[in-house]
Amino acid sequence: MGRLLYALAASAAIGAQLAASPAWAAQPRAAIAGDMDPDLRAAIARAIGETDRPIDNRFEARRRANAAAEDATAVLRSEGYYAYDVEPELGDGDIPVPAVRIAPGPRFKLARPAIEWVGGPPDPVTDLAAQAALALDRGAPGRAADIVSAEGRAVAAVQDRGYADVAAQPRQVVVDHADQSIQPTYRLATGPRVRLDGVRLAANGRTGAAWVAGLAPWRRGDLYKADDVARLERRLLDTGIYDTVTVALAPADQATPDGLRPVVVSLSERKRRTIEAGASYGTNEGPGLDVRWTHYNVLGRADTLALFAKESKIDSRLGVDLSLPHWRMPDQTLTLDAAAYHATTDAYDATGVGFRADAQRHFTKTSYLTLGGSLDVSHSSEIKPGTLTSLGRDIITVAALADLALDRSDDPLNPTHGWRVSARAEPTLLSGTGAVPYLKVQAGGSVYVPFGEKATTVVAARLHLGSIVNGTVAEIPAPQRFYAGGGGSVRGFAYQGVGPRLADNSTPQGGLSVAEGSIEVRHELTRDWGVVAFVDAGAVGSTGFPNLKDVGVGAGVGVRYNLGFGPIRVDVAAPVSGRRGGAPFQIYVSIGQAF
Repeated sequence: MGRLLYALAASAAIGAQLAASPAWAAQPRAAIAGDMDPDLRAAIARAIGETDRPIDNRFEARRRANAAAEDATAVLRSEGYYAYDVEPELGDGDIPVPAVRIAPGPRFKLARPAIEWVGGPPDPVTDLAAQAALALDRGAPGRAADIVSAEGRAVAAVQDRGYADVAAQPRQVVVDHADQSIQPTYRLATGPRVRLDGVRLAANGRTGAAWVAGLAPWRRGDLYKADDVARLERRLLDTGIYDTVTVALAPADQATPDGLRPVVVSLSERKRRTIEAGASYGTNEGPGLDVRWTHYNVLGRADTLALFAKESKIDSRLGVDLSLPHWRMPDQTLTLDAAAYHATTDAYDATGVGFRADAQRHFTKTSYLTLGGSLDVSHSSEIKPGTLTSLGRDIITVAALADLALDRSDDPLNPTHGWRVSARAEPTLLSGTGAVPYLKVQAGGSVYVPFGEKATTVVAARLHLGSIVNGTVAEIPAPQRFYAGGGGSVRGFAYQGVGPRLADNSTPQGGLSVAEGSIEVRHELTRDWGVVAFVDAGAVGSTGFPNLKDVGVGAGVGVRYNLGFGPIRVDVAAPVSGRRGGAPFQIYVSIGQAF
């Protein structure tokens, strides 16, 4: 008791000093006295909370002590302490410090839980599944959260075996002070087993009922499974064209004559048309602007039709694309694309029109396999290696595509842990002055490792390799060779600024292979602001393997500002080695981390 009075007196003295000062720092609403487990004490302290309002009189102090006692009692009961003793207390003086004295007593243990079936039990297999789903060990601490969550698991286990209307009745929990045990009994009413009919669409819009029905992951007559209904909802939400999606089992009175229950889908479509704009900047590339006009659900199957335009110093294009989600099967998207373009670089100029068709099969939102093909008709102007004469080429390019991407990172724009890998193969046939077949392959990966208690520092590393099999540098048109340098490659160098040059020592030659790597240290200063230090390196080879004796290395720093959905980045980088003229540094501005 002496220790408590001393603590209360000291607290009162401190409180008087703080009350007399201009500002009152946040203080616990009441002091906690008594011996108990540190985790339990911390939980009670969180429940009692803090306040920055000073106490004015004994009445306010008494009110806070009583409220703290109620909060402490709730925590004790939720953690399985039922033989507790909780007393609110006040210190001496006109403005005493409120306190609560706690003796938690022994922690009660779980007895064997039981399930009581209201209206009759389900089939034996479901009965056993529900019992196993409780997952409450006899003798474990009798925490209220564990008891409540066990009921939810049991209901889910029953529901997943076709009993869609299962409902939990008020449970019975017996607290026995004699043997310090807690005996939970769950009362579940299963109702009849439910088999599913098709999909009933309730929506005002263009979406076709037949298309929605084709997304259902069940067949008519299958047993109800909550996961199947949820999967249909996710497939509709993943299209991105609906503001709200609701998928639910129809009531029992709407069953078909043969006893099947339909699933009702309610859709609210987003605005039919949107306009998006984006901008970027690079010292060498100059400013860039992207504009996209999108029309949703033209064909009534969550499709997206878009007109897009891009304008920049290096690459400008105008085109149209059509995206058909869940094409021919769920989680597979067909994309049709046509665009006219003009590219102006140090290595070449190219003007043409391209057509592309890709089918992308998603494993997750950011992991996929893409198979497709493309046709490109173009005219390029370049300098011929060796003679340095001007060379114009009219080229027809036919290519196939296989692209695999696996993403196990936590965020597409600002990853802090995990990894990504990708591999890409493009069998290509060139037709112009002659037929040249070749295979262009690329592979890459990145890894993200957090450090620190709150993971405020992330080390990120990236590697990218590419090679062209068959053909020589002279045979492969300049626009289709590998280059390195620039914001998405080796920062600090101009676009195409890394790698071999022609005999004029100014024109990038490009190559048949490339190797690039980056390492970044990203540190979060505040919730909104962060800084980055990085080193990039890259090499381009005139054969199928990069020339590692001619490596361009750039280093720099950057800042990040969190926009909520991802960071905006500003990087400043300079060449460390391999520089051949050009600006002494480069600046890059865009949205999202560099990789």
